[in-house]
Amino acid sequence: MVWLMRAALVVAILVHTGPAGAQVAVKKELTLEGARQVIAAAVMEARRDSAGGAIAIVDEGGNLVALERLDGTFAASANISIGKARTAAIFKKPTRAFEEIIRGGRTPMLALSDFTPLQGGVPLMFEGQVIGAIGVSGGASAQRDEEIAMAGAGATKAFAGKAAAVSPSVTYIESPKVAAAFAKGMPLLEVDGYKVHASRREGPGVAEVHDWETDVVYVLDGSATLVLGGTVVEPKVIEPGQIRGPII
Repeated sequence: MVWLMRAALVVAILVHTGPAGAQVAVKKELTLEGARQVIAAAVMEARRDSAGGAIAIVDEGGNLVALERLDGTFAASANISIGKARTAAIFKKPTRAFEEIIRGGRTPMLALSDFTPLQGGVPLMFEGQVIGAIGVSGGASAQRDEEIAMAGAGATKAFAGKAAAVSPSVTYIESPKVAAAFAKGMPLLEVDGYKVHASRREGPGVAEVHDWETDVVYVLDGSATLVLGGTVVEPKVIEPGQIRGPII
């Protein structure tokens, strides 16, 4: 890779320029993989007694993330399950509570839009936050719908360990340090498996080959031309996995 540039470069960098204050909050978000795990747990419960069912997963805003309808389940169950899940998510309560309230005489609640007060919708909780909901319709009974939904919702208990295992730490680098690094063209961070370099180039660079590293290059100032591919002329191994040459 030949570098022809008059620019300041940075590779995979996080820059902290000041406190964010209380204007933003950290939220947990349900992923598609998480939704699939919830559905898998619900399907396992449904098949325990050969129950049918449509299983819908929505995010915290009630938007559909995933849907599965088991064989033999009536077609309308799909939309009903979505409605149950959406109601549980946006109201942050199991839909059984609303069904009981309406049966108790508070029928004006039926005038609410996008509202499915039928047993079988359960919020999905993670670390005290509602991250979505599951809705089930088409089981042998309303009680069975809720049991299947509860089994699916229980899958979120396994999320905590997995999140802790894969959640990376974040390193903030103060802006004065970043500016000083660019002025000298020096590394900002070097740890096992990860490097952040604040490079400064004012002319053509050499050809570089990295056997097992991937460069992510951001041009922050000026312009750059990167030439990729080809064969390095007069290659020299400067360290394991690093080859340099005058040109490609």
